[in-house]
Amino acid sequence: MWGRRLACLLEVPGWLSGSAGHRSPWLPRDRRTIPAAVPRWHHTAPESLRCAWQLHGDHLELRYANTLMRFDFVWLRDHCRSASCYNAKTNQRSLDTASVDLAIKPKAVRVDETTLFLTWPDGHVTRYGLEWLVKNSYEGQKQQVMHPRILWNADIYRQAQVPSVDCRSFLETDEGLKEFLQNFLLYGIAFVENVAPTKEDTEILAERISLIRETIYGRMWYFTSDFSRGDTAYTKLALDRHTDTTYFQEPCGIQVFHCLKHEGTGGRTLLVDGFYAAEQVLRQAPDQFELLSKVPLKHEYVENVGGCHNHMIGVGPVLNVYPWNNELYLIRYNNYDRAVINTVPYDVVHRWYAAHRTLTAELRRPENELWVKLKPGKALFVDNWRVLHGREAFTGYRQLCGCYLTRDDVLNTARLLGLQA
Repeated sequence: MWGRRLACLLEVPGWLSGSAGHRSPWLPRDRRTIPAAVPRWHHTAPESLRCAWQLHGDHLELRYANTLMRFDFVWLRDHCRSASCYNAKTNQRSLDTASVDLAIKPKAVRVDETTLFLTWPDGHVTRYGLEWLVKNSYEGQKQQVMHPRILWNADIYRQAQVPSVDCRSFLETDEGLKEFLQNFLLYGIAFVENVAPTKEDTEILAERISLIRETIYGRMWYFTSDFSRGDTAYTKLALDRHTDTTYFQEPCGIQVFHCLKHEGTGGRTLLVDGFYAAEQVLRQAPDQFELLSKVPLKHEYVENVGGCHNHMIGVGPVLNVYPWNNELYLIRYNNYDRAVINTVPYDVVHRWYAAHRTLTAELRRPENELWVKLKPGKALFVDNWRVLHGREAFTGYRQLCGCYLTRDDVLNTARLLGLQA
């Protein structure tokens, strides 16, 4: 019966039917005719969850909560959460993985309504909650997203009416901070209003959610159009959509912008959801999406201006995805800083250009462009791994400050507030 607690040992071959009066279609009429070496399904747990399992030569196959999972025996021994194998206080593994016999097999297996029990040849018992296995199995992870998001174009974002967060609420309350981070995680951009228009106050704002990442531009950068650095950003020229620091091996995760003063015209900030554009490419031309996620490119920053001498090179594909679920987590797109393409063979390079053109066309669609006029008192946080930014040309005197934040620390702050990040 489905509701009965079962103790199914490896030494006891045989099928257990799913319910009284119903024989599993795989169940032979005479169990004795089946050789002991043939794997057999075993059923347990309530009818609503339908857990079934069978042993193979090197792995356990488990079906639970509509998920079919396969676990290597070494994996099952390595991830044991018993007190001798795992330190629950530090959440760290104590077991020496390299000491596990690669040919290990459980001596006995038992499954009840909620738990898998494995007894190993040395007598050690490992217990796994079935829900834990679903959450942590490869098959379970493949069905999940690491970072829930709302993809947007300009209309989608405007219709969502995502609110800005007041500076005081952001700095002084967990509720304000959590609202800000939820907006940021979902959309890749978020605004804080009523910030004092100084570099010092912007720094305080940034430190609320992260350590500030010091780079070749310093800790807090502060610039006007004086061409003091070898970068187009330090001019009055328009800037096409791009992500920053593509020439870092790990591009900066979050960027903070705060316009302190602008006496002139133009200078609106352009924002484009790179993940939304990439999703369109995936739907229309999956082969091109795959090419953009596989071909490595070099991005380069060469600077010899005044006392600044830098030559940085970062390598990676335009689109970076988690291999187990194809979830996009980073876009590295900057036509200004892309170096000579010498990492791509002849028979691939033309196809790469075609794929790049397809992505660029999506990024440049007017309906995907969100234009924002940054003003003193309104700080903008941008997910530099997702959202591309640019700028229209401007006149007059324009003063901007900002910084880069460490992505790990921003996500850490979000998780501590109970958000999925």
